[in-house]
Amino acid sequence: MRVRGPKDIVRAWVEAFNRSDADALTELYAENAINHQVVREPVEGRPAIRDTFRREFGDADMHCIVENLFEDGDWAILEWRDANGLRGCGFFHVVEGLIQLQRGYWDQLSFLRQQGLPIPER
Repeated sequence: MRVRGPKDIVRAWVEAFNRSDADALTELYAENAINHQVVREPVEGRPAIRDTFRREFGDADMHCIVENLFEDGDWAILEWRDANGLRGCGFFHVVEGLIQLQRGYWDQLSFLRQQGLPIPER
């Protein structure tokens, strides 16, 4: 059986994300994976990643529109936007068909304002 490459995994990730399917998303991650959206603390392990997606899908209406998707070795790089004009990028380290590390960059303040969510005080 052929192991899916990084671009294939990210395409599956986008499809599950756009369905707000936290369980399907979680299955794409390794047991000890790290999802680090750099505006937040890293989330470690499948259960924590699942809980984060469930909470975020409950809080906001999110949709990922792929602008560019690149693959370089074990890495996939995703440039995305949403219907509100928010843009970002994600880096996915995929080993043996599972995401080991995801790192994402996007403007949290713009996202919170667009979604009508509270802005944390710092």
